[in-house]
Amino acid sequence: MFDAAVAAAAPATALPPCLPRPPKGRTVVVGAGKASAAMAAAVEAHWPGELSGLVVTRYGHAVPTRRIEIAEAAHPVPDAAGENAAARILALVEGLGPDDLVLALVSGGASALLALPAPGITLAEKQAVTRALLKSGASISEMNCVRKHLSRVKGGRLAAAAAPARVVALLISDVPGDDPSVIGSGPTVPDPTTVEDARAVLAKYGIAAPAALSETPKRLANSEVVMVATPQRSLQAAAGVARAHGFTPLLLGDALEGEAREAAKVMAGIARSCAAHGHPARPPCVLLSGGETTVTVRGKGRGGRNAEFLLALAIALEGHSKIHALAADTDGIDGSEDNAGALIGPDTLARGPDAKARLADNDAYGFFSALGDLVVTGPTLTNVNDFRAILVT
Repeated sequence: MFDAAVAAAAPATALPPCLPRPPKGRTVVVGAGKASAAMAAAVEAHWPGELSGLVVTRYGHAVPTRRIEIAEAAHPVPDAAGENAAARILALVEGLGPDDLVLALVSGGASALLALPAPGITLAEKQAVTRALLKSGASISEMNCVRKHLSRVKGGRLAAAAAPARVVALLISDVPGDDPSVIGSGPTVPDPTTVEDARAVLAKYGIAAPAALSETPKRLANSEVVMVATPQRSLQAAAGVARAHGFTPLLLGDALEGEAREAAKVMAGIARSCAAHGHPARPPCVLLSGGETTVTVRGKGRGGRNAEFLLALAIALEGHSKIHALAADTDGIDGSEDNAGALIGPDTLARGPDAKARLADNDAYGFFSALGDLVVTGPTLTNVNDFRAILVT
């Protein structure tokens, strides 16, 4: 099911039907995100006319291309390579005319990779704010609200710089609700948030706000959006696999948010109800969900939100004999570790170290690594956020 979810979002198959007609003038391809290199390769393979450009992806996510340059930079905390790539991307779209086309390839991870600070803000300040937000438990929408007002390219500024050229953004959604202004912090779409909103997010989590936050464009006449892949489409692909194997799929939503350990308690209750009462689904069944949970980091351990979700789920299930689960990020990277996620079964707690102590220390990675139950895929070259499947037999 996880493989099917990832395959449904693969740029090589999902992107070509979304391409616009070539323009009278030039075509410039720019972009950022964990899937941007694979998206660029898909554009090259199917574009009939001339083509040039630059996209930036996470270290280790590059693929061979001929006409579109691929740069690599750091994620989730931005670095100088991302700053340089963002400056070059901005320069590529400036000075274009009304007959030119900008193809913007945007996927999850673009917010960190397009790291060009707004005037009066340093890269070090952006890095400090990003680190604090990552540890705070802030939602992806809250994080990207702040990021837009720290940037020279996000929050619609890239499209504004490209005017009067036509800008078509091809998006792979990794955010709850598929809001284009949140995906990659919306570099090509109008931004509904304000500087005051960004300051409110920072105040909510006790993070000092840089003095030079700046306002974003609220209207853009030259910008269009096409959704290439979404979490819902990937969940539906996974549901098809479940049905083919005799399991009833129950889709619980593609936009789940909140603390990973709290979400796990809710999911455990639903799974137990299925096993005991056949409600809301009768076994054999599978509970499928997407979205992006968060982790408020209090301990010193390692582990992303999917591993933390599973560790909390295992504790809540107390070794239930009829329930297994997988949770993994469809980009192949759970947070900042080298795994996509992990697996649990009825024997997880019995085989592992002290689960409650590891959860308290935010060390879900260490827990599952000791068991050999990490899911390691390497970069998948796409990103439609988290995938969770709870199997009830």
